[in-house]
Amino acid sequence: MEAQAHVELTTRYTLSSWVGLFFWVALSFAAAGVGSRFSPGDWYAHLARPAFNPPAWVFAPVWTLLYLVMGIAAWLVWQERGKARVAPALTLFLVQLALNAAWSWLFFGLHRIGWALVDLAALWLVIGATFLAFWAHRPLAGLLMAPYLLWVSFAALLNFYLWRLNG
Repeated sequence: MEAQAHVELTTRYTLSSWVGLFFWVALSFAAAGVGSRFSPGDWYAHLARPAFNPPAWVFAPVWTLLYLVMGIAAWLVWQERGKARVAPALTLFLVQLALNAAWSWLFFGLHRIGWALVDLAALWLVIGATFLAFWAHRPLAGLLMAPYLLWVSFAALLNFYLWRLNG
C-alpha cells in the first residue's frame, strides 16, 4: 500500500510538473501573441535603419526560441515552490513579460520609438533582476535567461539607433 501511494505521488508530481511546464511556456508565448498583434508594416519599412539591423526573417526564430527558453526557466523556478519562496522571482518574470509585450505596442502600434526605448530600458533592468532571482533558486534557470538579456541588449541598441535616425 505504501509503495502504491509513493507511485501515485510520483505520477501526480510528474503530471503536475508537465502541466506546469506547459503553463509557463504557454504564458511566455501568450506575451508573444499580444506583442505580435502589432506588426511592423509599411511604417517600419520606411524607417531609416542602421547597417547592423538584422534582416526581418531573423526575428521570428530568435524570439520563438527565447520565449520557449524563458518559459522553461520560469518552470524550473516554479518547481522550487515547495523548498523556497519563489513568488517574488516569478512576479519579476511576469513583469518582464508585460514590459516585453508593451514594447511592441509602443513601437509598432503607436510608433513611439523613444517611449519604446524607455520601455526597453525598464525591461532590461527587470530581466536582469529576474536573472539574479532565478539564479538564486536554480542557477540553470538564471542561465536560461542570459540569451534573452543579451538579445534585449541588442534590441535596445537597435531601438536607440532607430530613434536617433528617425526621431
